Formats: sequence, structure tokens, C-alpha cells
Amino acid sequence: MMQFVPIGFDQPTLAEYSALFSACFPGTDKFTPEYIAWLYVQNPDGNAFGFDAREDGVLAAHYVCIPAQARIDGRTVRVLLSLNTATHPRFQGQGLFTKLAAMTFDAAAGAGFEGVYGVANANSTPGFIRKLGFQLVRPLEALVGVGRTGAVDDSARPCAFERLWTTQALEWRCANPHNPVACRRRGDAWQFHARAFGPWIHAYAELALPADMSPATPATGGAPLSPFRLYLGLLPDDVKRKGGYASIPQRLRPSPLNLIYRSLATPGSHLDHKRINFSFLDFDAY
Repeated sequence: MMQFVPIGFDQPTLAEYSALFSACFPGTDKFTPEYIAWLYVQNPDGNAFGFDAREDGVLAAHYVCIPAQARIDGRTVRVLLSLNTATHPRFQGQGLFTKLAAMTFDAAAGAGFEGVYGVANANSTPGFIRKLGFQLVRPLEALVGVGRTGAVDDSARPCAFERLWTTQALEWRCANPHNPVACRRRGDAWQFHARAFGPWIHAYAELALPADMSPATPATGGAPLSPFRLYLGLLPDDVKRKGGYASIPQRLRPSPLNLIYRSLATPGSHLDHKRINFSFLDFDAY
């Protein structure tokens, strides 16, 4: 009989998750027990949130979100980032992901989370929208270039959505054991970069942090070997883009990525897609 239980955090269970990801995504070396422990347990915003499906004790499917803080229209709220989902090949075709996600969102609403956001590719986006009630907020911009992109100061006009980073959360984010993120202060902003396409193009983001925030994270691995930067995210429509960046043609992108959102506090409400501040730091691409 299939049973649905909250996710676990002990070492044997984390090892089970690692084995499930290996079975579902052969050739992927990301989901080590060390990485899963970092993601599920060490996040200063709280332990991961989700459910497992088990049949006679065997892990059949797994779905997890991680807690985060965000500002939505100027309000500081708790949200979830939808992340890992996997169904063992023996149990696929039974709708387990949809059941686990629905259980997760019901429990998260009861725990006081404002909403759930995520980044979905072209294949998974329709399922999130039709089956789980997500809003397709906007496709992410994918740009390559050099120089600054600009950091958003939302004090004049609050963004509809932006991730709220504390010093502790940034230090945790930069300590990703699979792909560490380097950071350094430059002028009025903090710059972040992580490995993306070999040594030649690195993912890049900027944050306008308060003057008293100083993440204790050294520039991992030194300066990038190339000046070329990948910007993957969104800026509010009324923010002037910096020059020096060009859009990557659709045919050259592995898969278009879409920002999706579902409100848990006010079901059916939507974000204003013109006022989003979002970068690679805010999800798990790099």
C-alpha cells in the first residue's frame, strides 16, 4: 500500500534521496548526500518542506521545497521555492508528483507560508499551471555580455516579488557544495558569480544590500577567467538595463525557463509580471 509521509532529515534518509535521484537522473552528479544535507538541513531560513511516497517502505517518489524570505509588494513574507521532484521508474505514471505537491502546499498554507515560487522548463510548466494552479509569471531573460547589469533599489516603488536575502542566507547560498558562488563588493552593490559554461561564461547577479551587510564569503576560486557573464533573471520594466548585454537566441538555449508562482494566502491572486526582481541566486540553476 502506498503511504505518504513528510520528508526526513536523518543521514540514512538523505542517502535514500541521493539514490533516488541517481536512479531518476543517471549521469547527474549533483545530488550527493552532502549537497542534499546543505540544501535540506543547513538553510538558515528553515528545513526543507515536502512529502515522500513509500510503498512497503520503498521510496517511490519525493517532492521538496525550501523556505525563503521574500518581499511581495513591500511586505516581508515567508515563501517556498519549489525544487526537487523525483519518481522512481517503477512507480511512474501514477500521478505521485501531483499528489505530493498538493499535500505539500496544503501543509505549507497551514504553516503560514505566503506562496510558492519556482522556475520551470518548457516541459514542466504546463503541468504546474493546469494541475497545480500556478501562474506563469514571465519567461526569464537570458543575456550574455560584459560589465554591470544593475542592482534594484525598491525603496521608491516596491517590487511585486523579490527574494529577501539576509547575511546568513547569502553565506549559505554561496557555500553550495556542488557549485560555490563567489561574491565581492563593487561600489554600491554586491556582485555574485558562479560557474555556468566552463571557465568562459559565469552566471552573474548584483544585489543592492544595506551598508551593514557584509557576507563573510571569500571570492571562491579567484576572479573568473573570462569577462563574459550570463544574466538569467528579470528586472522590473521601469529599471533601465545596463548596456553590453545581448539576448541569447531561443534556438541556442537548452530550454526556456519560466518563473511560476502560486499564492497560498490568497488563492488565485497573481503577481504583477512587470515588477519582478529575480536572478540566478534566487533558484537552483547554478
